[in-house]
Amino acid sequence: MRVTAKKKVREYGESNAQAKEELNTWYAKVELADWNSLNELKEDMPATDYVGNDRYVFNIKGNHYRLIAMVFFATGRLYIRDIFTHAEYSKLTKQQLINL
Repeated sequence: MRVTAKKKVREYGESNAQAKEELNTWYAKVELADWNSLNELKEDMPATDYVGNDRYVFNIKGNHYRLIAMVFFATGRLYIRDIFTHAEYSKLTKQQLINL
């Protein structure tokens, strides 16, 4: 997949040292992926959820962090929208989530 917004991963990892290694591992895995559907994505990352409006929620570091991304299987692109702690993510409404 072609990943857009690597800067968000880098900046979040710099300010959240506990997340840095897991985020970098996630990023490397996604770059190598060639997903054509949600089923293929879930084969690699079973804890990923589709929440609507092309938004997917990836659990990072055993569900301590949540990365929200838009995934477009037809073009092989993934756009990182934001990264949250589990507590921050839990405060989002579904509408806020799909508008990220």
